[in-house]
Amino acid sequence: MTTARKPTAIDCFAGAGGLSLGLSEAGLRVVAAFDSDPDACASYSSNLGAHILQSKAEELKGEHLLRKGGIIRGQCALVAGGPPCQGFSRQRRGDSQDTRNELVLEFLRLVLEIKPTMFLMENVSAIGGPRGRKHLEAVTKKAESQGYRVTSRVLDAADFGVPQHRRRLFLVGEVDDGFQYFTFPSATHDSDRYVNVRDAIGDLPCPMKDPEKAAAFPNHEPDNISDLNRKRISYVPEGGGRENIPDELKLPCHRVSVDIAGHRFVYGRLSWNEPAGTITTKCNSFTRGRFAHPSENRNITMREAARLQGFPDSYIFEGGKVPIAHQVGNAVPPPLAKALGSAIVRALALRKARKGTPSPPRQLTLKF
Repeated sequence: MTTARKPTAIDCFAGAGGLSLGLSEAGLRVVAAFDSDPDACASYSSNLGAHILQSKAEELKGEHLLRKGGIIRGQCALVAGGPPCQGFSRQRRGDSQDTRNELVLEFLRLVLEIKPTMFLMENVSAIGGPRGRKHLEAVTKKAESQGYRVTSRVLDAADFGVPQHRRRLFLVGEVDDGFQYFTFPSATHDSDRYVNVRDAIGDLPCPMKDPEKAAAFPNHEPDNISDLNRKRISYVPEGGGRENIPDELKLPCHRVSVDIAGHRFVYGRLSWNEPAGTITTKCNSFTRGRFAHPSENRNITMREAARLQGFPDSYIFEGGKVPIAHQVGNAVPPPLAKALGSAIVRALALRKARKGTPSPPRQLTLKF
């Protein structure tokens, strides 16, 4: 399929570009994107092209993205994006009110201003729980009232060849003409065939023991960790965690029951023969989760984290280690994005085969 004939897509809250990469590999042509983070925009631009705008969602209109992509209203096949999800996370403490939660409504506003044939929204599975249910219901109800058929499903990235268990909710809308064209992709991997940590990073040289070989891999630099934390992690076996650290070396808050004191996976080591747990924005420090190398007394590097997310080594992230950790942890794993993109391309082809290029949705009344 020539570039001109590929269905067009716009990526909202694009981050470093994991979703755009997967959609592109599935056969979509991403013509515009935006994100508010300058480092993420730099990574996106250097890897995928200069069609990304640095902007907050609240400051953008659909016409800005259409103009950037060189298309007109109603001509876009897909608007996709993952509005910030931290406010909905089960790990978040405190007041359930979080201004970031309103960005799911900003996403829908942009969808309705652009009028794509389909839209795809990604978020943590907890958006269906107490913190996020009203927002999910509001998006669904509004989209349906404006002529879209909406369906959702929670998918685990490990089921699609990503070496990581990462459960996320995907909400898909398509112009409702009385037929349903889109179906969620079926899993390509099961527990007997999961891609594990060894498959993903086992061939990478140790950046401390062999820095010259490690330098051939971008973003594969070692972290500076304290002697005390290196001693702590030395007691943790493969797959273990803070419970394996001697009491005299534990932080005071970690000397009580693991089930009582905060997050149970801090100071955790990955297991070679299993997929990783969720790679988060704190993946640059094993003090914040199960991010220690399976056999070396160090944190995983950002290249190792990127591989656990399914990024190729050719994908280079811009910025310091903390910004890169945020970019990697926030990304939609490209193999999962590709599976969803392929399902969307199939749905668009079925729609076209049935009645040609669809008319845009009826005139929309935007009220938020």
